[in-house]
Amino acid sequence: MSVPHFRSSDTNPSASSPITFPALQQKKQAGRPIVALTAYDYATARLVDEAGVDLILVGDSLAQVVLGYDSTLPVTVDEMLHHTRAVRRAVRHALVAADMPWGSYHLGVDHGLANAVRFVKEAGAQAVKIEGGAPRAELVERLTSAEIPVIGHLGLTPQSVHKMGGYKVQGKTPAAIGALLHDAHTLEAAGAVAIVLEGMPRETAARITAEIGIPTIGIGAGPDCDGQILVFHDLVNLSFSPPAKFVRRYGDAAALFRSAVENYRRDVEAHAFPADAESYHLPSEVAATLADRDC
Repeated sequence: MSVPHFRSSDTNPSASSPITFPALQQKKQAGRPIVALTAYDYATARLVDEAGVDLILVGDSLAQVVLGYDSTLPVTVDEMLHHTRAVRRAVRHALVAADMPWGSYHLGVDHGLANAVRFVKEAGAQAVKIEGGAPRAELVERLTSAEIPVIGHLGLTPQSVHKMGGYKVQGKTPAAIGALLHDAHTLEAAGAVAIVLEGMPRETAARITAEIGIPTIGIGAGPDCDGQILVFHDLVNLSFSPPAKFVRRYGDAAALFRSAVENYRRDVEAHAFPADAESYHLPSEVAATLADRDC
């Protein structure tokens, strides 16, 4: 049976107009917040897009919230490509960016470029995100020259969890703040179109945001960034772990899903589902013929 692909945004032409990076830049200049969220599959990406967010990130947090790994490190390029393709098929309005997973750009600039091209050509990503500061400048320049927009990522960078000794707030000392400012300016000069600021004091993120000309998107970095991003599963209580301090839960999908499944199980066990109204029936003439045969 064919199901019509109705979208709430179909009735709102302005909501379906695609977002561009120049539009995000204009938002920064106008002081209008950028709204970003992660998504990892067609269904959630479609809902997120129809809600009107500006930027959807297929994050390597996929490793934990979808694939069940204990960190972002194990997720592969092929896994990220698979989920980016699913997200891209759902989206009409938002920009779609994809995380370059750990190991996909660490073996040299040529290696990073080759993998970034796959995200754009095979999965339809409109940008890639890479973690790290000044040491990534050459890669950012190379990707930018290849017409691949790059979003940087500074502060608490999960791919560096072993180096940092855990998921710890960054940028708390004058030296650390200076290093982050240097990294931000270097990424901007190399051609980055935006920078995610994660896990740093509000004051540090505010200073970076004020000093650079490209948008900053915060996650655990306070309200003074040009935009905010959260992991979708954290937003709706599907992450099965205690939330970080910066997470605000806007819904309880876990409770909704659990209740629905429990009710379904009870109905099946009680022979209450499916009901006759939910069943198909033989045409009356066929049923009559069979009844005559049974007589």
